[in-house]
Amino acid sequence: MACTKVFSGNLPEIMSKILQYFQNDYSTLHSCILVNRLWCRLAIPLLWEDPFSLIYPKNYRYIEVYLNNLNENERTQLNKYGIINGLFPLNTLFNYTIFIHRLDTHIIRKSIKKWVATVDTSIIEKQLDYPRQKNNDLNYTKLIYKLLLQILIENKENIHTFKTVVISDEDFEYFDDTIEIILQNPSFIRNIRNLILDFDISNENTIKFMKFLSSKCNYISLLHFSFPLFCNTAIEKHLSQIIDSQQNLKKILFDFNDNLPLYHSLLSLKNPNCTNTLRTIIFYHINFKNIVILNEVFEKLNVLESIHIYYCYFLDSNFIQQIINLTKPFHLKSLFVDELTCSGSLEPLQLLLQKSGNYLENFGLGSLEQEVLDLIIKYCTKIKFLEFRGRFENQAIYKILQLIEKVKISLNYLTIDIYKIDKIQFDSILLQNLGQILPSKLEYLNLELTININDFEIFLKNSQNTFIKKLLIRNIRNRGQQLRGQEIEKFLPYIKEYIMKKKRTKYLAFQGYVYTYTSEVELVHLKDEVKEFKLYNIMVQNYDYLIIDSFDFINEMY
Repeated sequence: MACTKVFSGNLPEIMSKILQYFQNDYSTLHSCILVNRLWCRLAIPLLWEDPFSLIYPKNYRYIEVYLNNLNENERTQLNKYGIINGLFPLNTLFNYTIFIHRLDTHIIRKSIKKWVATVDTSIIEKQLDYPRQKNNDLNYTKLIYKLLLQILIENKENIHTFKTVVISDEDFEYFDDTIEIILQNPSFIRNIRNLILDFDISNENTIKFMKFLSSKCNYISLLHFSFPLFCNTAIEKHLSQIIDSQQNLKKILFDFNDNLPLYHSLLSLKNPNCTNTLRTIIFYHINFKNIVILNEVFEKLNVLESIHIYYCYFLDSNFIQQIINLTKPFHLKSLFVDELTCSGSLEPLQLLLQKSGNYLENFGLGSLEQEVLDLIIKYCTKIKFLEFRGRFENQAIYKILQLIEKVKISLNYLTIDIYKIDKIQFDSILLQNLGQILPSKLEYLNLELTININDFEIFLKNSQNTFIKKLLIRNIRNRGQQLRGQEIEKFLPYIKEYIMKKKRTKYLAFQGYVYTYTSEVELVHLKDEVKEFKLYNIMVQNYDYLIIDSFDFINEMY
């Protein structure tokens, strides 16, 4: 009876919560639109939260839907470039601008450029007395960017995430327009809860914008700051002012700092407003060499739940000693290391794991000796996410297998992408021994290997008792070998027998790949096969689409 009421629309609140689980499943949400009016009304806002970030949009016509909100004066400006009202929909069922939750100025700019390139130029040019000149394209694109951003910012009620990226000269040209519009609408920035600033280059306008943020944007929950390549102390001081001005900062991410000790930024975390709100800190490619105030700062953070270190530099005795001296637990939830992270002695890493290894949930290793694996096996028992990427010694394969087996109770995500001169033997040993030690259920398994078909069958037989929600396999071929459809087809009988017929996965990707030529063939391109897998409720998808980036995973989960 309860189910009948839900699906008939008598319990819209419950139905709304159900659809939230399909937030990123666009195919399912599109199907929901066709069920009835209630489902349509609930699904449309989810589809329009951030259409700019769709990885594979069929087109960019949603831009025309937004531009339909232009007034007559603004449409007249576009008419000068041949954009006519006929390009815009006459009527829309919803005010789609109010559904958007996230603004990323870099992605918006790129989307507009692609829309300009794909829009029907014949419709445009026949409205002009002359063909549209290429040297006008920048002004034309910038005008659309400015008008579109104005529309979205004015409908600011639901926008909670703002990201601006300045990594090229072209980004700078658009950044000036971005600042101008935001300064005209200061109430927009007051509503922002997630702020991402990626400044690869800085100038007077970036400083001006940071000053504005520290005075007007005071209720950020998430602050992600990527430092410019040639950062100066002025930038770092203005970041500290933004931190000081916050009332409810829960998460901060320091990104790509190679030459500054983060002195002012870290000290700002001792602000009373932060000490009782900040729960997560992520260090991403940060140089710890001259950072000497970690102990002082971490002692003041009363509710800190997780610390994440992602391929940072100089985890040496100076860094470790500050951590060891803490009177509070150091909740290290993520650690990703390589030879640059642990240059020299492994003793500092051992001391870190002795203190915090029991908290570790996400571990990534790239191009290090197997002694590091010995430390992880000894001190870490609760790992959920494992990633091996890079160059390893042959004997490391047995330590990798030993670690996987030790943490199988908690393990949920596993990526193995190891390159080695003797790669074929390495991958053969892995496939012959991996299947039988996997847990009964995995959310994600990604294997990038040089696959021998006999070893592949052994792996599939040995892993028959494991359900893998997302299974990704990339078969890497040797230099000089050409890729043909047969490269996948010879594996298909085994995939169908051990995976498809037994319904051992929900999402599947299989790709053949040659490094030298960056060429690839994919199972998803074999349309008849894709249809057959769908009969078993298995979605065959593009390999790159299914990949889980380890940094994105950490950033989203914590």
